[in-house]
Amino acid sequence: MKIKKILNNNAALATDDKGNEIVYTGCGLCFQKKNGDEIDESKIEKTFVMDKPSEQFKQLVSEMPYEQIQVADEIIKYAESVINKRLCNNIYITLTDHLGYAIERAKTGTYLRNKLLWEIKNFYKVEFEIGCHALEIIQKELGVELPEDEAGFFALHIVNAELDGNMHHTLETSEMINDIVSIVKFTFNSELNENTLSYERFITHLKYFLQRAEKHEYYPVDNGDLFGMVKKKFPDALKCANRIKSYMESKYPNEEITDEEMLYLVVHISRITERKELVVG
Repeated sequence: MKIKKILNNNAALATDDKGNEIVYTGCGLCFQKKNGDEIDESKIEKTFVMDKPSEQFKQLVSEMPYEQIQVADEIIKYAESVINKRLCNNIYITLTDHLGYAIERAKTGTYLRNKLLWEIKNFYKVEFEIGCHALEIIQKELGVELPEDEAGFFALHIVNAELDGNMHHTLETSEMINDIVSIVKFTFNSELNENTLSYERFITHLKYFLQRAEKHEYYPVDNGDLFGMVKKKFPDALKCANRIKSYMESKYPNEEITDEEMLYLVVHISRITERKELVVG
């Protein structure tokens, strides 16, 4: 494999047989090398196969300290092992870039307040725990201590990569989940027990419910009889679901929430509002 372009002392750009651009990184990979030289494969530590050319990623790799790229890669690998899912490749740009700026801010004593920290802690618990572990990795490997707010930011990048979306949509989803949970609390005039499996399942359902709405993809209607039975059995949950439906249609005016989506909403709401799931205020 020949070097197409040296990005820095630790990174090289090459092209495979299919024409895909590949970024290879490794400590001293390009030391005393020039364009056109063979890559020393024994020094390759990480390979980034790029489905389409990304000038942003190449610039990031060329400008960022190698140890920071290594730490970002360690965080991403840890996240994938925890959630048992391959994350969207774009996270290598977004999370790595964020890490670089977070470290720069820390060196000057400048920190960003994460206004969605509460929502992230409560709606993306697994991702937030990964974010907290990321802070431990950064402290250990780079000697930089970052605040809890940054754990929330890292969590958002992971959520975004899980859903293969964009950060604006991820932030909007967090706010909408908060609004929907507030509708449930208002309807039943009670707080919800957030330390239950039913609550976790409800939040997970909302994440994908909102993703389907954003993509105009809903469950097909094929349980009309079951929905009729559920409506009669859980009238209060149905009332709450109808309020959520109105809220959703105000956000997506050209969409109509199907009965199948309503069925799942009613079932989840009925579960999280059972007496044992409620914390009466």
